[in-house]
Amino acid sequence: MEVAENESALIIRELGKTWADFEGRLVKVPIVARALRGALRLEDYRLLLHDHYQQVLDGSRWIARAVSSITSEHLELRSRFLEHARTEHRDYEMLARDYVSVGGDAAALRAGRQNIGTRALSAWMFQRAGAADPLDLLGAMFIIEGLGKHFAGLFARALQQHLQLGPHQVSFYRYHAEHDEDHLGELQEVLESGVLANDGLAERILETARVTGRLYLLQLEELGNY
Repeated sequence: MEVAENESALIIRELGKTWADFEGRLVKVPIVARALRGALRLEDYRLLLHDHYQQVLDGSRWIARAVSSITSEHLELRSRFLEHARTEHRDYEMLARDYVSVGGDAAALRAGRQNIGTRALSAWMFQRAGAADPLDLLGAMFIIEGLGKHFAGLFARALQQHLQLGPHQVSFYRYHAEHDEDHLGELQEVLESGVLANDGLAERILETARVTGRLYLLQLEELGNY
């Protein structure tokens, strides 16, 4: 057990370094940098919501596919992935409401396409989710849930302040700022459960976290580029 605890502490520390590198790059992405310094226009925010919607549509789908790829050897983890998919499978509806509230057209949103960065991110997530026992996706979840815990609240406040938006117009980012801390806590519990005893899993988790972070940034860099 002590060995498992030491290994989980090591992987959590390494994931923290990966997150720090990701966050350092995130704040330099043009759309994010402009939002944080108060230079974002309303049409920029609409574009962000439009393209983010296309990615979130796929979110619960890749988690559900991962569930189907987890064997009975990891029943507890399969249950956790399933619960996570159930919790987030309608998150895209919040983005749709935010989009319409700032003047976006619902029909155009539903007919929208993924930008080339989102295509790369979704292809990566579905590729990993379709592999046998894709437990390395814990690394992807660390990045995505980390966005909610560490960044979404700051981002929502910047949008509200500079674009004069009400809380209902940034509901997606506010919701994840409030709830993703719990999800990260659950993820830490999984990492401390002894799952890292699986051969090579720790390194695969770190690799998946790094790739997911890079592709997440790519979708933000490619807003509007379809």
